[in-house]
Amino acid sequence: MRLVTTGALAIGLLVPALPAAADPVESGPWTSYEPTFTVQERGCGDVNDLTFKLSCSTGSGDQRAERRYATYSSGTRQFEGYFKITSLEGTRISLKQTFKTTGPFFMLAVERGGRLYSVHGGDTIATGATIGTTVRVNTVHVVGSTHRTYINGSLKHTVSSESGSFYDKFGAYRTGSGKGPATVEWSGVQFWRK
Repeated sequence: MRLVTTGALAIGLLVPALPAAADPVESGPWTSYEPTFTVQERGCGDVNDLTFKLSCSTGSGDQRAERRYATYSSGTRQFEGYFKITSLEGTRISLKQTFKTTGPFFMLAVERGGRLYSVHGGDTIATGATIGTTVRVNTVHVVGSTHRTYINGSLKHTVSSESGSFYDKFGAYRTGSGKGPATVEWSGVQFWRK
């Protein structure tokens, strides 16, 4: 049995989450849906179903292994997925993105050592995303209003959102200051809208 002190919770340490059919975060009514996606492999990126790998240690070029989902431009959308980093020799790897069609909007990334952070602004979202730990991620995007990020069911980050067209991406992507190698396994991916 693993004990977590109140102090550890206050600083955002992660408690391992088990992939299971979870209800959406926030009140509904939510409608489940399955958006289409394309696989993106660039540079040393490789996608094998829900395993995403960057095999090189270069700190330059477009290195990505991701799923890119269909574009949306209105309403409220929720993404849920569980990731487990199985290897991370590099650092600063983006795991989940809510991307605007005109450019980056929100990127959740991990540093070696397990700190989860927002690429734009650098805010720490949580800590403890270490190798072998399963982490649940939910993003709730109200187009033209707000974007909220939940880690293991707890709200950790909120940012304003303008109007426009957006899409969800997840996998492993080298940020501008990052490098591989890295391997990330995703599971339990679900989408809802209202």
